[in-house]
Amino acid sequence: MTSRPAAPVPATAPAVPAAGRLAAGEQPVLPLSGELELRPWRLDDADAGALLAAGQDPDISHWNLFTVGSRAEARDRIARMHRRRTAGTGAVWAVAPRGGAAIGLAALNDVDPADGSAEVAYWVLPAARGGGIAVLAARRLGRWALDELGLRRLTLRHSTANPASCRVAEKAGYTYEGSLRDALAHADGRHDVHLHTLVAG
Repeated sequence: MTSRPAAPVPATAPAVPAAGRLAAGEQPVLPLSGELELRPWRLDDADAGALLAAGQDPDISHWNLFTVGSRAEARDRIARMHRRRTAGTGAVWAVAPRGGAAIGLAALNDVDPADGSAEVAYWVLPAARGGGIAVLAARRLGRWALDELGLRRLTLRHSTANPASCRVAEKAGYTYEGSLRDALAHADGRHDVHLHTLVAG
């Protein structure tokens, strides 16, 4: 009787970031093209009013369930952003001109170091829309998360009723993988969503 060859041993998965890596050191500033950058939110951003304006914008509040009703709530939200990063569960950046006030937000949510995955989210204030800023932010944050933080897979989800976010995902290089039924809650109920991904390599 001839013996069967031994089954191949699965290759060891590449190392993923340690649970504390996102929280280590200072949150980086990530340059974008032109004079824009992704920078950590500061408490003085609450007084500048970007979060309050976002909380009053019907599109941002609808698609992101984002509510900020006062500068005190804005300061509390900024403090929570920093706690999330120090816990290693997420990180949130302001999109802003260098030295200027925030005009948008970009975030890594639901960071899972063991799985090497996270979800990308963003919004841009109305006055800054139409110039490709969301595309720049989603692309830059994605490359940093994969190339420097060491994650393997990023997801970007949006309602099928939100074609503007579909265009952002495609232009930022996130591959469309399919639709998920009844997968996200928005202001008017649950929506089917498009799933886009960016994968290391």
